[in-house]
Amino acid sequence: MTALKNNAFLKVLSLLIIFSLAAACSLQVSTVEPLPSMTQTLSAEEAKPTSTDIPELTGTLEPTKTSEPLNLFLPEPIPSGIINSEFPITYKRSYQSNTLWFGHTSQAPQGEILHTTDWIYALAAPFPTIIDDLSSEDFQDLWFGGWDWQDFSSSSNISIATISEDEYERLRAELLSMLPFKVLYVPETIAGVMKNRWGYPDETLVKIVETIPDPDTLWEENAWAIIPFDDLDPKLKVISIDGISPLFKNFQVSDYPLNMRYQLIKEQHLIASLNAQDLESIISAIQTTNRDPDKMTTLVMTGVTALVRATAYRMEINGVTYPGEAIADWLREADITHISNEVSFYEDCPFPDPHNRMLFFCSSPDYIELFEYVGADVIELTGNHNNDALYVYGEDVVPFTLDLYDHYGMRTYGGGRNIGEAQTPTIMEHNGNRIGFIGCNAPGPDFAWATETSGGAAPCGDYQWMTKKIQQLREDGVLPIATLQYYEDYYNYPESHHIRDFGLLAEAGAVIVNGSQAHRPKGMAFESGAFIDYGLGNLFFDQMGVTIEGENIQQTSWEVIQRHTIYEGHLLSTELLTAKLQDYAKPRPMTERERSVFLEELFSASSWISR
Repeated sequence: MTALKNNAFLKVLSLLIIFSLAAACSLQVSTVEPLPSMTQTLSAEEAKPTSTDIPELTGTLEPTKTSEPLNLFLPEPIPSGIINSEFPITYKRSYQSNTLWFGHTSQAPQGEILHTTDWIYALAAPFPTIIDDLSSEDFQDLWFGGWDWQDFSSSSNISIATISEDEYERLRAELLSMLPFKVLYVPETIAGVMKNRWGYPDETLVKIVETIPDPDTLWEENAWAIIPFDDLDPKLKVISIDGISPLFKNFQVSDYPLNMRYQLIKEQHLIASLNAQDLESIISAIQTTNRDPDKMTTLVMTGVTALVRATAYRMEINGVTYPGEAIADWLREADITHISNEVSFYEDCPFPDPHNRMLFFCSSPDYIELFEYVGADVIELTGNHNNDALYVYGEDVVPFTLDLYDHYGMRTYGGGRNIGEAQTPTIMEHNGNRIGFIGCNAPGPDFAWATETSGGAAPCGDYQWMTKKIQQLREDGVLPIATLQYYEDYYNYPESHHIRDFGLLAEAGAVIVNGSQAHRPKGMAFESGAFIDYGLGNLFFDQMGVTIEGENIQQTSWEVIQRHTIYEGHLLSTELLTAKLQDYAKPRPMTERERSVFLEELFSASSWISR
C-alpha cells in the first residue's frame, strides 16, 4: 500500500496527531498485559470461552486406575473449531496436577509440547478494493490509526503549542478520510495475541468483536476484517501481507504474520503420569489447521482463445508457446486450468494470414502444444467458430479436435460429437472437491450447434435443460461452473439480457457464471450466492484494439484471468489477475498503474464503488 508510505502530506498529518495526542491527552505508552501465572486461578470472565468458542463442558474423560482424567487449561478464549467440542474434555480455570495447557505460543509455559496447531487468518476487504498488498509496516501503521510514533519521535520539529483542539480534530478527520477503510474488525479470540505482538490498537479504527460482520455489512461500512481462512467469502478480497497470501499455492506458514500458532503443553511441573488413552483423545480432538492444502483446489478460468490470424502468425514465427510465456506461471500453478478455445483444429488449415479479415477460422493441430505448455486441464467448446471448417472447406473437424484433446488428457465440455455429449457436464475431482463444468452457445450460428447426429457446441435454447442439470449437480454435491458463449458487444457493462440469462444459472445453483464471448472485459455481480462475470475479455486472440462505429476501443487488449480457491466443497475466494495483450499474441501481467485503472473501470461497470 504505497499511499500510506509515500504520501508526505499524510505522514506529516500522522505525526502531528501522535504528538498532539501525547501532549494533550498525556497518553501513556501501552505495555503488554501480564500473563497469568502458572498457579493463579482466573476469574470466570477472564478464562471462560465465549459463546462463539468452545463451551465449557461438564463431562470428563473416564478415569482409569492409574490416573485422574486429564483436563485442559485455557489462558484465554480460543478460535471456534480449533477443538472438536464433541470430545468430553473439561476446561479448567486453574492448573491442577492433571491439567494440560492449551493456548497461543506467546503465552506458553515451559514444558513438553504435545501438539501444535496453526490457525490461519486473512486480512479481507470488500471485493471492489484496489489495494492488493500491504507491508507489515503499513499494516501496523493502520493498527495504530495510520500514524508512526517512531518516525515522529525522530523527525518532527513542530511545536504542539500551535495546534488548537479544533485544528487537531480537523487534521484527524482529514487523515482518517485518506485511509483505505473506516473500520478494521478483529475477532476477540485473537485480539489479545495481536495486542501482545504489536501493542494496543487505535480504538477509532480497530473494533474487537465477538462475531465478524457479514460481507454485505463490510461492504456497506467500507470495513476490513481479520477472518479465519476457512470462513472467507468470495465477496471479500484477500489482501496479502508482505506479498504473502494464504490463497497462494506456495504459502509458507512460518513467513506469514497472521498465522496463530497454538500448542498443547505438559507443563514442566506436572508430576502426574499421563494416561495414554486420555491423552490420545485430547490430541485427536484438536485440529491441526484450518488451512489444509489437501482440502484445497485452485481453479483458473480464462476468456476468449482463438489461435488464428495475427496470433497464429506470431506463433509460426516465434514458436508455438510464444503467447503463453509471460503468464504461464499463473496458469500452470492452478490445480485445474480452463481454456475456452473457440476454434477447432484442422490438419489442412492454411498458413495464417495476419491481415485476413475473413471471420471463418481454423487452427493448426500443432498449436495444441500451447495448451499443454500452460497446463490446460479442461477445454470449453461453446465457441461459435468450432464448425467453420465444415462451412468453408466441407470438413467436419469436430471429431478430430475432440480426439486430439483426448490424446493430450484434456477434458472438454460445452461441445461434443452430438448434442447429448455437448450438454453433458464434465465433473472433475481434486482434493475431495467435486467441480462440474457446463456450458452452452446462445447466438449460434446454427452450423456451430451440435445436433443429434453432428458435432458442435451445446445450444442454450431456453436454458431449461441447463438449469435442471445445474440443480442436479448441486444435489449430487458438485459445485457447478456455468459458462456461456453469449451475444457479443464491446460495452464494459452488462445489458438487461445479460443480467436476466446469467441470473437464471445463478439461481439454479451455479457458484460461478462466466461469459466466454466478450472481447472487452465486462462488469461483474454477486447474485443468488454466485460470482458472475459477464465477460472476461480475450486471452490468446489478436485484438490489440478495434474500431466500432468510429470509436477506437483499446480495452480489447485488457484481460481478466480468474483464480478461484475452493476449500472443503465450497467456493472460498475469487481473485482477479489482470493482463495486457502485447504483439497481437502475448499477454503479460499489467503494471500496478495499468491494473489500478483497469480495476476502476471494471468496478464502475459493475455499479460498485471502488475502495
